[in-house]
Amino acid sequence: MSKGLIVIIVLVVIALFAFMQYVGVRNTLVTKNEAVKAAWSQVDIVLQRRADLIPNLVETVKGYAQQEQTVFGDIAKARSALLSAGTPSDKIAANQALDGALGRLLAISENYPQLKSNENFMRLQDELAGTENRIAVERKRYNDALQDYNTYIQHFPNNIFARWAGFKPNEAYFTATEGSRVVPKVNFAPPGTTPQPAPAH
Repeated sequence: MSKGLIVIIVLVVIALFAFMQYVGVRNTLVTKNEAVKAAWSQVDIVLQRRADLIPNLVETVKGYAQQEQTVFGDIAKARSALLSAGTPSDKIAANQALDGALGRLLAISENYPQLKSNENFMRLQDELAGTENRIAVERKRYNDALQDYNTYIQHFPNNIFARWAGFKPNEAYFTATEGSRVVPKVNFAPPGTTPQPAPAH
């Protein structure tokens, strides 16, 4: 067997091995990327559920605190941005704005004991707290799937094959804000335990 033929055989073997490695990495990236998409879809569902609860909550608060127009406007703007956002990154940014506005809305209730004892308000608060807890669970699953994808794609030689296959790192992590952490901790103190302005009806 000539040296030239041996070289050709070695090169073919190397090329075949590299191709098999490429196919394996690409298939794994497809699987991990789909896991990220599936996890995000669950986040999206619970974000939508919370967005659906907010209008009724706002209307209930308006019955006792009509003068809080700035907060109502901030919530409407943030909710609209969340519903119209097209990418996870845009939805995460809009959700952070909504978290802050919602936290300010819930803080208003501390000044209105009659609102805090309103049955509809309490029910909505309970549903909202449950939804926030669900968001926290789905947010962690999404971040875990995203971290797994990003870690895999950055390992050598996966990073080279990923570039060839058109896969890129995804930095759209979902982070909790101060506003979102406040929601499940609303304190339903008995009416009359905090100073209140005269409720507006």
